[in-house]
Amino acid sequence: MEPDLFTAAAEERQEKDPSASPLAVRMRPRTLDEVVGQQHLLKPGSPLRRLVGEGSGGPAGVSSVILWGPPGTGKTTLAYVVSKATNKRFVELSAITAGVKEVRAVIDGARRAAGGFGTETVLFLDEIHRFSKAQQDSLLPAVENRWVTLIAATTENPYFSVISPLLSRSLLLTLEPLTDDDIRGLLRRALADERGLKDAVALPEDTEEHLLRIAGGDARRALTALEAAAGAALDQGEDEISLATLEQTVDRAAVKYDRDGDQHYDVASALIKSIRGSDVDAALHYLARMIEAGEDPRFIARRLMISASEDIGLADPNALPIAVAAAQAVAMIGFPEAALTLSHATIALALAPKSNSATTAIGAALEDVRKGLAGAVPPHLRDGHYKGAAKLGHAQGYVYPHDLPEGIARQQYAPDALKDREYYTPGRHGAEARYADAVEWTRKHLGRRPG
Repeated sequence: MEPDLFTAAAEERQEKDPSASPLAVRMRPRTLDEVVGQQHLLKPGSPLRRLVGEGSGGPAGVSSVILWGPPGTGKTTLAYVVSKATNKRFVELSAITAGVKEVRAVIDGARRAAGGFGTETVLFLDEIHRFSKAQQDSLLPAVENRWVTLIAATTENPYFSVISPLLSRSLLLTLEPLTDDDIRGLLRRALADERGLKDAVALPEDTEEHLLRIAGGDARRALTALEAAAGAALDQGEDEISLATLEQTVDRAAVKYDRDGDQHYDVASALIKSIRGSDVDAALHYLARMIEAGEDPRFIARRLMISASEDIGLADPNALPIAVAAAQAVAMIGFPEAALTLSHATIALALAPKSNSATTAIGAALEDVRKGLAGAVPPHLRDGHYKGAAKLGHAQGYVYPHDLPEGIARQQYAPDALKDREYYTPGRHGAEARYADAVEWTRKHLGRRPG
C-alpha cells in the first residue's frame, strides 16, 4: 500500500502502542504459513504462493485472482499478507468508497511505475460486487495487459456479481468457512501471542465453546468478542474470562446445546415433531436454539427436506420444493442471513396440511420386497426393443395408454403375487384430497378389486 503522511503516522503509533489497533488487526498473519484454514489455496505453486514471490514460474506470469467466501474467512487477510510479503507496489481500494476515477488513477500510477522503475503493482479491491458493470469494465484493460495484478474480494456469488470478461481474465478462488478447530487455534494464539493478549487472561473451556458458537466460522467476530470479554475481565480484576463475563459483554446467553451429544439430537427431534404437530411457535423456538448454538445450517436444511416428504407429502406438494430451495439458498449464503431462509421454510412446513401417506406407502412396499414378495415382471411390460424380444413374448399385448380416450389401460402392471396389493392410502387433508379421488378412479378403471 502506498504510504502517505497520515498512514505513516498511524503505523508508527500502532508500533509504539499495539492496543491502538483492534485485536483482529494485530493478529493478522504475517506470512501465508500463519494463515488459519484455506489450506486448499495455500499449496506449493498455488496462485497465492506465486503472488508472494514463491517459485520462479518461468515465463508464466502471475494471475489476477478473485477471492470469494463468507465474511471473516480471510479474504482481506490474504491480501494483507501479499502486501507485506511482496516487493511489488501494493494499492488497496474499497468498492464502497472508490469509483472509476480512483481505479483509473491506480492504473495510470501502475503504468508509470512499470515504465519508470520496472515495478509491478498489485491492486486489492474489496467488495468488488458493489461495483457497477461500468466500474468493473474499467478494470479490464489493466487486468488483461497485466498493468496491475488484481486481488478482488467478494462475499457474493461472483457468477452473478462480477462481469464475465473479468471472471475469464482472473482465477476464482473459493474460501471455505472456518471450522471450529480453525477458530479455536486462532483464539488460543491470540491469548498467548505478544501481539495479542500476552497471557493476561485465561479462557476456560465453557467460555471458549461459547465463543466458537458466537463466531459462527467468522474469525474477525471471534477475535472481536474475545477482546471485549478480556477487557471486561481485566477491568473486574479477574485473571480468566468467565462464561458470565462473556455473556454480559456480548449480550448473548450461552445456549445449552452440545452439537455432538444428546442436545443436538433432542432439539433437532423437537423441531421436526413440532413441525409435524403444526405448532409453528414451538418449531421456531427450537430453530432459534439451533441457530444460536451455532448448528450447521445445512444440517437444519436437510432435516426440513426430510420433514417435507415424511410428514407433509402430497397434502402440500409445494412443501418439498420450498425445503429444497431453502437448502440451496442456505448453502449459498450461510449465516447470519440463512436464519431468515430457515425461518421461512420452517413456518411454511409447520402450517402446511400434513400427510404421512408417502412415508407409509414406500414403507409397506419395501417391507413386501424384503419379505421376497416380488415375482417376474409381466411379459407385456418387459423390454421389447432388442432383437428376439418378440419371440420371447416380451412387450406383446401391451396397450399404450395414450391411445385410449381416458388415457388409462385396463391391464396388469404388478407381478402376479402383488397384482391386488395397495400401498398408497391417501389422506383427505389439503391438496391430497384430489389424489384420493384420483387413486380411487384409476384403481377402478384398472379393474382392481377394492382393498
